[in-house]
Amino acid sequence: MARTKSVRPRRQGRLFPEYTIPPEELARREAEKNARIKRYREIFAQVSPQLIRDHYNWFMIIEPNSGDYFIDPDEDVAMQKARQKYPSGMVGIMRLNETGTCGKI
Repeated sequence: MARTKSVRPRRQGRLFPEYTIPPEELARREAEKNARIKRYREIFAQVSPQLIRDHYNWFMIIEPNSGDYFIDPDEDVAMQKARQKYPSGMVGIMRLNETGTCGKI
């Protein structure tokens, strides 16, 4: 029986320092994430006042590079709409309410 190569993602850790992500790369990833979050919030702030009136508490999926967004009362349907147009893009999810949050703490 032939062995197949594992497709499990490699994790960073102290046991295998060669898989540790350098601090510069971690800082770059964090900066990209913060820029994406800022863009999500900008798009949400721009379009939410008009949408909240008719679509209160609907889910809003935002693609930050194009500014496109997809809304639906069902989160899964909204995500399907976004994935049809942007199958591998980074998208953010917000809710059409005063804060944009999707859950409770």
